[in-house]
Amino acid sequence: MGVIVTTRWTAQRRRARAIRGLVVLVAIVVAIAPVVWTVMAAIGILPNENTRPPTLIVALTADHLAEVSVAEPTFWQELATSLLVSAGAALLAGTVSMLAAYGLARRPGRTQARVVPGLLVLASLPVMAYVIPLSDLMRRVGLVDTLPGLILAEAAVTAPLAVYVFYAYLVGVSTEAEEAARLEGAGLAALLRRVVLPTAAPIAAATVIVLFVLDWNLLLTPLVLTGIDVRTLPVVLTDFFTLERELDWPTAAAALTISLVPVLALVGLLIRLLDRFSLGGGVEGVAS
Repeated sequence: MGVIVTTRWTAQRRRARAIRGLVVLVAIVVAIAPVVWTVMAAIGILPNENTRPPTLIVALTADHLAEVSVAEPTFWQELATSLLVSAGAALLAGTVSMLAAYGLARRPGRTQARVVPGLLVLASLPVMAYVIPLSDLMRRVGLVDTLPGLILAEAAVTAPLAVYVFYAYLVGVSTEAEEAARLEGAGLAALLRRVVLPTAAPIAAATVIVLFVLDWNLLLTPLVLTGIDVRTLPVVLTDFFTLERELDWPTAAAALTISLVPVLALVGLLIRLLDRFSLGGGVEGVAS
């Protein structure tokens, strides 16, 4: 009897794993299908709508990628601007958020119970709720349509989420090493440099990657806070879909494909750090 029950339980577990695997596979296919379709159009693989059923016209070419700079002469400059703004905002938000989260996680009392849920609320707010007052503030201090102003604004947008993530990590890490360092006379700066940051490096890198991707895709914030002098890639890409311009889908797809390259390259280079990322339980092999 026990053998039968064990066999049934094993079969149920296998079916459950198979269903979960199928669901994950479907989700991945649905998520990447638009990206694949866009890349295909960028290299000359287009649908033939004159046949039934529709077929594909395969004429592999790199001309559409070259035409991007013709349709948008400052495209490469704006790509560089996006890289600078996204990297600067991610590093700034990551640094400030790590320090803030450490202060919250190691602070005695019940302050965390009031502050931490508020951070999640701030991270969930729609951009429209604060971008107009933020624009007015930036205009008053002379930072509208400037690189420093945009970097500060995007860092402020993503900082609450970063603090929440860092806090969730730090409260799950043992403080024995920190207490030992304090007994040896280490100050706050030495404690952070020698104990906290080395163990938190993987979580910090993974979080900065996520912040970079969020900053890279921000549209409304740079759209409101910039004008002529500073333009990021998401704002530029909207030009390909305006009513005043006849849409050339292969060229627009090429621009979209190019915009994906920096993000994919960054994630590809640091994928091992992303694999080690976990909340609440530290980082595998580093802290638990």
